[in-house]
Amino acid sequence: MLKLGGYINLLIAFVHLIGLIWMVQVFKLFGISKQMNELSEIHSSFPYLLTIVVALVFLVFGLYGLLADDKLPKMPFLKPVIFLIGGIYIFRGLGELIYETTRSKHSTTEIAYSFVALAIGLLYLIGGFKKWKVIRKKITNA
Repeated sequence: MLKLGGYINLLIAFVHLIGLIWMVQVFKLFGISKQMNELSEIHSSFPYLLTIVVALVFLVFGLYGLLADDKLPKMPFLKPVIFLIGGIYIFRGLGELIYETTRSKHSTTEIAYSFVALAIGLLYLIGGFKKWKVIRKKITNA
């Protein structure tokens, strides 16, 4: 589960970076043109930089999911970060769902993103619980 969540995050990071090539169209597609235009009024490079930072965050999330395997090098603070990542996704998914359902006009796209965020969050949380429950059993049986 953690590996799947990791691969999904790496894919999201890659899509962010590829999206820089067609930035204007991508921003329109995701409904953030207005915010990015306001950001570019401050400095023209800010939308690019923000997109790169967001891609790096997804990259780190992905690496934590992939490197949670015992066979690979360990990431620092692995256990709490896995649960933090899961919590961030759950919070984002539930928060957006609650917000969208209270609005008179729902955004189908945002609701879909919320369900994707919830699914990724559950992959990290359930994967983390499974991983460390198994480790706990190994320790008590030793």
